Amino acid sequence: MVINISEQHSLVNNWINEMRDINVQGDRMRFRRNIERIGEVIAYEISKKLPWIEIDITTPLGIAKSKSLATQPVLATILRAGLPLHQGMLNYFDKADNAFIAAYRKHHRDGSFEISLEYLSSPSLDGRTLILCDPMLATGASLVKTIQFLKQQGNIAAIHVASVIACTEGIDFLRRHEPNITIWCGDIDDELTAKGYIVPGLGDAGDLAFGEKTQS
Repeated sequence: MVINISEQHSLVNNWINEMRDINVQGDRMRFRRNIERIGEVIAYEISKKLPWIEIDITTPLGIAKSKSLATQPVLATILRAGLPLHQGMLNYFDKADNAFIAAYRKHHRDGSFEISLEYLSSPSLDGRTLILCDPMLATGASLVKTIQFLKQQGNIAAIHVASVIACTEGIDFLRRHEPNITIWCGDIDDELTAKGYIVPGLGDAGDLAFGEKTQS
């Protein structure tokens, strides 16, 4: 399942417009905050799909019948670009467990690249709902490899992938390899360059959020 938040014509569209705009992108704090806001919106929407239980709440005047999350999800992010999106999720799922993965494109001289995973910090994922944050779903290769890596941490009950901008090709690739996941994205673009960059996209989310790096 793929959910494009922009189709709802909400404030998310305004935030994505600012993130794409080269005249606004220079404000790193604003860029990070817009990603964070989108993370909050997606977290709220995902919460509607999670299992709930009925509970009794004691108030000063009586007992209130209510509902609460049955279990907390695990929020996972791909470093470094995923940190603002992860923070937005954490603002809402404030009791969630967390996982962090270092994944990057290792480029070769011929222009090709491979996905390198070098670090994982994660709780047991056995029977848990996993929400994986990656702001740019481009080729989908890093997400597929990351999900396969995380599956070694337990039998995951359900997987949600959250992105700010997703590419049609990357979505298709991800769904072919992981047909049971749910993909949430702020918007969807159709073009992907030979080097794996989304067009029109918004540029390098990690660089725009945290500054340019000297190497990939």
